Amino acid sequence: MSSIPTTTTSSAGFFRIPPPPHRMPAAGVRMMAGALRSSASSVGTILTNLQHESATPLPVLRHVADAMTEDMRAGLAVEGGSDLKMILSYVDALPSGNEKGLFYALDLGGTNFRVLRVQLGGKEERVIATESEQVSIPKELMSGTSEQLFDFIANGLATFAEVEGGNFRLPHGRQREIGFTFSFPVMQTSIDSGILMKWTKGFSVSGTAGRDVVACLNEAMERQALDMRVSALVNDTVGALAGARYWDDDVMVAVILGTGTNACYVERTDAIPRLHGTMSASGMTIINTEWGAFSNGIPLTVFDKDMDAASINPGEQIFEKTISGMYLGEIARRVLLKMAEEGDLFGRRFPEKLTTPFSLRTPDLCAMQQDDSDDLQAVGSILYNATQKVESNLSSRKVALEVCDAIVKRGGRLAGAGIVGILQKMDQDSKGSIYGKRTVVAMDGGLYEHYPQYRGYMQRAVEELLGSEISRNIVIEHSKDGSGIGAALLAATNSKYEH
Repeated sequence: MSSIPTTTTSSAGFFRIPPPPHRMPAAGVRMMAGALRSSASSVGTILTNLQHESATPLPVLRHVADAMTEDMRAGLAVEGGSDLKMILSYVDALPSGNEKGLFYALDLGGTNFRVLRVQLGGKEERVIATESEQVSIPKELMSGTSEQLFDFIANGLATFAEVEGGNFRLPHGRQREIGFTFSFPVMQTSIDSGILMKWTKGFSVSGTAGRDVVACLNEAMERQALDMRVSALVNDTVGALAGARYWDDDVMVAVILGTGTNACYVERTDAIPRLHGTMSASGMTIINTEWGAFSNGIPLTVFDKDMDAASINPGEQIFEKTISGMYLGEIARRVLLKMAEEGDLFGRRFPEKLTTPFSLRTPDLCAMQQDDSDDLQAVGSILYNATQKVESNLSSRKVALEVCDAIVKRGGRLAGAGIVGILQKMDQDSKGSIYGKRTVVAMDGGLYEHYPQYRGYMQRAVEELLGSEISRNIVIEHSKDGSGIGAALLAATNSKYEH
């Protein structure tokens, strides 16, 4: 999610009906007043219905948290047992702080890829230095061949590795090791291998589906004569957990709330029936829940259902569609459009631009909710831009804020219920050891970082569900960009060299 936009454009009131050339007959005045009352009534009805249908009182939150716990168990019991995929990460050891040496990370998840290097100094020095670089992927490579894409990435890595100096030192005789964050659907088969299921996010690269993406990258690095190997393939949420755990041993859960959303947590291997008794050396692993697919008990409005029906994946990712930054603005746009169509929210001028899907963004909602001026000037400015220069009055701005609040309140509170669902499952299995001691949930993502109202609703939902005593032990803290350094740390943890 992008940072919050600043708005400086002023906007004036509306219902600017030019004065008639002659006095309007009394009947005409009564008709006009009746029409205005009817419009106001329609807007009020739509708002009331929205608030009612999206409400998340405590019983609803309890149901969602319990359903999340149940779906987690079902997904761990058998492959495909619930909406939650509960993917094994094969991360059986987390960073301890003892890691030493130079390690790299590569993050591929969109139209750019990012490379990072970190020099680790063990318990005494921890992170000595970090350096990173972002590279844009040419559009033609997004639909080219597998070799072309991975050769381009390996070439970027080689260029980055060439300028290794200063605080970065690779011990003599060692091969460089890299953690690979690959944010596309992959069926992981070990800590350093995974089969690409399909490309998403606008990529349609040929020759990769069904192949091990780590092998693709390793082969490309060999072609570039780059002496580097992938020692860990990680999901970005798993990377966020590892990055936060490096600094705090009490981190047990990581949640990303940005454009999309996901959560992962530390699980005991004896609590995973589908492993059939197979244990890791540590007795634990990280489970990637893919919680965006959760759908049980979520209060949905007609606007959610319409948006889902129009999406590229109808009936899927329902939790993500109600709590993540990609969709909150779009739900609000659909509500405001209906208010404009049926209730004349913007007077006699119709806001054509509001008919364009995703033309109102979640950062716009956030910026509106930060406006505490008497005339809500910033709200008016954002609506003016979102509607292509249709002006609003104070009343319509207040309505727009109510719409934002209803959608964001539900999103934040549902995210809080999801977190409690994960903690609840862990606490039940450990017979109270999660709630009975300090437990940290590491948060990352622009929605959580930049949207204070969303963050507040989420936190309060967790406190309501757990009660004040247990809540004191549950620490929810921001772990900015943990996934980048987390991948490098997991490369270190799974290094073939001793630290």
